[in-house]
Order: sequence, then C-alpha cells, then structure tokens
Amino acid sequence: MQTAISCVVMRGGTSKGLYFLASDLPADIATRDAVLLAVLGSPDPRQIDGMGGAHPLTSKVAVVSPPTHPNADVDYLFLQVVVDKAEVSDSQNCGNLLAGIGPFAIEKGLIKAEDGVTDVRIHMLNTKSIAVARIQTPGGRVRYDGDARIDGVPGASAAIPIDFLDVAGSSCGALLPTGHARDVVNGVEVTCIDNGMPVVVMRAADFGKTGYELPEALEADAELKARVEAIRLAVGPMMNLGDVTKKTVPKMCLVAPAQRGGAICTRNFIPHRVHEAIGVFGAVSVATACVTPGSVASGVAGITDAEAVTTLDIEHPTGFFTVDMDVAMKDGAINVRRSALLRTARKLMSGEVYIPASIWDGR
Repeated sequence: MQTAISCVVMRGGTSKGLYFLASDLPADIATRDAVLLAVLGSPDPRQIDGMGGAHPLTSKVAVVSPPTHPNADVDYLFLQVVVDKAEVSDSQNCGNLLAGIGPFAIEKGLIKAEDGVTDVRIHMLNTKSIAVARIQTPGGRVRYDGDARIDGVPGASAAIPIDFLDVAGSSCGALLPTGHARDVVNGVEVTCIDNGMPVVVMRAADFGKTGYELPEALEADAELKARVEAIRLAVGPMMNLGDVTKKTVPKMCLVAPAQRGGAICTRNFIPHRVHEAIGVFGAVSVATACVTPGSVASGVAGITDAEAVTTLDIEHPTGFFTVDMDVAMKDGAINVRRSALLRTARKLMSGEVYIPASIWDGR
C-alpha cells in the first residue's frame, strides 16, 4: 500500500524542489520529516527511490500555508532534505525556491491574482522575515514565459523581482553577528555576515587557491574541505548558531578579485558541496559584505564608498548574480535599507507523489 500526496515540482531560480500545501503533510514534525525523506529518496547518494536529483540544489522542499503574519499574504517554510543522510533541516532560507512561492500560492487559491501584476508578500518562517515578489498575472493567471534570463538556467522566463525586507541578522541576530567586520579563525581572516543567509567570507588566496577553480576541483581537494569545515565549526557559536555540525549553515564563501567585470568572484561551499552558482541569500550576504567597511570582501572588491553603490554583480562559476543595494553609513556602521534581485520560476509538474503507507497513511 502507498499514500498519495499532492505536490507541484517547480524550478525556482537555479534550484528545483517539491512544493506542498502544509495541509497535505503530517502536522507532526517527526512524521513530516520521515515523509519528506521518503519523497526525495534520502538517504541515498543517488536518491534513486525518490524524487530528489542527487544534489543539494535539487533536494529541496517548500511548504506553503495561509499567513500567520499580519503583513503577509502567505507563509513559506523551506526544508533542505540532505541527500545522503536521514536529515531534514529548517536552519536556513532558500531564495531560489522563494521565486516559486507566489505562482504556487496563486494557482492553489491561497491568493487572488490581479490582472497584470500581483505583489505577493511572503512570510519566510525560517527567519521570520518578509519578502515581496512581483508575479506577472495577465488576465489573473500566472505567466511563466518571458524574456528574463538568469545565469545557471537555460532559456528565458517571466521576470520575478523580489525585494527583501528586514532580513539583516534574521538568522544570527545581527548583520555582523561577531560584532566585527573581520575576525581571525584558525589563522585565517574571515567576515561573518548575515543578510538573509549566514555566510563566512574568506580570501581564496589564504587557502592557496585562485578562487577561479571549477567546483569539482574544489570538492576533490580533501585538505581544503577539511580546513573550511574546521573554520565553519569554529564560527558556529561565534555567529550565534551554536553547534553547526548537523546544520546547513553557515555557508562558506571563498572570494577573489572579479574576473569578468563584476564586483567579486565567489566559490561557495553549501556547506559540503560546492555550488555551481551561488544561492540567492548567499549572494545578498556576499554583496553586503562587499560594501561593509573593513570586511574581507570589501578589501577584495576594492569598494571604498558603500553609499555610492546601487548594484553589484557577484561572479560565480556559471555567470553573475546581480544584487540591488541601498545602504547608508552612520557612525561607521552600515544600515541596509534595501536589497533586491531578479529570479525566474517555472512549474514542471503537478500531481501526486507516492510514499509507502507504512511511513504515513495520510490520516
């Protein structure tokens, strides 16, 4: 016997995941996690018995429900299903799957679409912050086709601009959770920052790397990975994240001078695989580090006037990620007034996914 669960598979930004209504999943968290492990096929490096794509970027879940925040239209919980471990994590946001929340919520009847453009205020439960996504809805229907292109995704789709409201310090309690723009950990200068995603920024050169290596080359370097992980474990408590041994945050970012006209070049550990691009909130945090005086990133990017910066192109292995910034300086401290970016999304499949009834019988 098997249990059928309604879901939608969507590409959101440069990720892919399964979208569920919260009402279609078990209310008990332990049972819900067991269901999602079965749905994705974890733990298994190939996820052969589930819907996962054998990579962290394609082993993701979005759970959507009516709003619990007075200024939101919908609630969004992101869950990272670990590929090769029986682990489901809610310790971070995902700005890529975020791009699909508005279309999903409209098509599921949680939000009434306007004729033209529908602004969807999304309450991100992982960090208790708000994002506003502008969804193209001509005739009151979600439009997926368009001419917007983002690096890491072939073809073009309808543009989904997203503004982030008050995400600074949403996971760590402060934009600079250690209280400093620069710290030294295990002999390496780092910047710990949280503007929507906890990130540790480090110079690639301090690890004997150029910062332009392919992701697979970095993943194959066992010594490098061990050094990066040792720093990650050390900064967890410093960033108010506690023991991060079993957490997917913070992300670890190696930076180098830009190669292709951008602000900075990045290679991102997420945290144990190397991203083929860069995550949405990871890019926002790195861009913020670039305009933070005294940070590792600002030194590499060579930015001396943060208030003059309006747009930063963050380079990654497959292209650029453009972040719009509006910051102000007061008494030497940075205040992020606005951060925004452009994503796209596409619905790939709508139907039912099946799990063994022995895990959950649907009641």
